[in-house]
Amino acid sequence: MQKKHGADKPKLQQLPRIDDRVSFIYVEHAKIHRKDSAITVTDARGIVHIPVAMIGVLLLGPGTDISHRAVQLLGETGTSICWVGEQGIRQYAHGCALSHSSRLLEAQARLVSNQRSRLNVARKMYAMRFPNEDIDNLTMQQLRGREGARIRKIYASLAKEYGIDWNGREYKVDDFESGTLINQALSVGNVALYGLVYSVIAALGLSPGLGFVHTGHDLSFVYDMADLYKAEVSIPIAFQTTSIAMQDENTDIESLTRQRVRDYIYQTKMMERIVRDIQNLLEVPEEECFEADQIYLWDDKEKLVKHGVNYGEVD
Repeated sequence: MQKKHGADKPKLQQLPRIDDRVSFIYVEHAKIHRKDSAITVTDARGIVHIPVAMIGVLLLGPGTDISHRAVQLLGETGTSICWVGEQGIRQYAHGCALSHSSRLLEAQARLVSNQRSRLNVARKMYAMRFPNEDIDNLTMQQLRGREGARIRKIYASLAKEYGIDWNGREYKVDDFESGTLINQALSVGNVALYGLVYSVIAALGLSPGLGFVHTGHDLSFVYDMADLYKAEVSIPIAFQTTSIAMQDENTDIESLTRQRVRDYIYQTKMMERIVRDIQNLLEVPEEECFEADQIYLWDDKEKLVKHGVNYGEVD
């Protein structure tokens, strides 16, 4: 009999939920292997062992080699793997979801496919930006106007606080260096936030392309969710780092902005909050998001019937 290596595959019920795990671990220029129920990360500084069941998302940056057995372990424990650019700035691809339940994905598809329910979710997203305000009677056009005014006010206030000349959000996607320092910092901060949100969406098994406010792009839902946090995370951090860079020309504004966004995410448990917000928006109770392996056959009358059953007539 072939010798079995490593620990047995854990049952889904035994795995920590995403809000109990470390938010994410970023690895670059290293080799990743498996040792029992942990992965090993090896670089020029040595070897680190990381229990995979406690990782929400493993971000693989440039220069990363990962073994087949390590990927197998990550898949068995429901750790999402995302292939990203340097410092997690761009998301290229992702592996399996943490959840084996399709409840969230089904809820997302159902809500976005009906105009009334889609409008309700979009309004809930705007309501999160205007707490304690009555926006029930505002149209989507009015809500977009209110949101635009809110962001402009935040830009102006932060520019005054940090003594930065602000002439509006201007940037070229294909020419990062042509932007002003503040616009460069905003781009870096926003993309870092997109990466985190994308990772959570991938871990929950949701579709990044099925947005409620944004539409027509494969990252529509990522933009929906990231917009809920920009005024708190990427925008103020961008103004802070720009102020520092203006005083010290040796400051690497890209690196500093990424580092501060990453620190804020860790210190405020941002990943856990995004999970809760998604669950609330899609109205799926937490206990239904991480069910044990269950699969059914769809039926137009009974809705769900058992799988693995031969329903053919017996001769």
